[in-house]
Amino acid sequence: MATPTKVTAVEELTNDFKESTAAVLTEYRGLTVAQLKDLRRSLGGDTKFAVVKNTLTGIAAKEAGIDAFEGQLAGPTAIAFIKGDAIAAAKSLTDFAKANPKLIIKTGIFEGKPLDASEVAALAALESRELQLARVAGVLKAPMAALARTVDALRLKLDEGSAAPAEDAGAPVEDAAAPAEAPAEEAAAPEEK
Repeated sequence: MATPTKVTAVEELTNDFKESTAAVLTEYRGLTVAQLKDLRRSLGGDTKFAVVKNTLTGIAAKEAGIDAFEGQLAGPTAIAFIKGDAIAAAKSLTDFAKANPKLIIKTGIFEGKPLDASEVAALAALESRELQLARVAGVLKAPMAALARTVDALRLKLDEGSAAPAEDAGAPVEDAAAPAEAPAEEAAAPEEK
């Protein structure tokens, strides 16, 4: 018969599976407590890295509808339950595994789909969500910035064009007025003779 502690543990694991967008199953044999603490810190607040009991994890995975961990639950097992950016968490896990070869990434799930270790590495190789959003924003911003520069250049050109004719218009108006007066004096002058 299951003890209340085990039932509670299974319920908690089941909830972790259901609430996570991704989960990565690892073996941590040989890692120190300090190394595990560093790993948890590197994963950030949106990822829960928990050392789990294999039998209880198997039960919880089945209750959550996950079959990706079957046959993988052996040895010292820990799971990264990822609720935030799965790419960033996968990068943190793979970077830590490169620096600490005792951490072995076995398998995972992402949005309900099973992943093997190479697929987790491929997920880690993708650009982060923030970087992808920044690129999209840059692509969307570029035409607007170009339009703004074009409109500003057009405005400057119109300002220069309207300033030059105003100066030129003043001079021809005076020149035009002077010849108009001269013929009037010339016309008056022959009458006096």
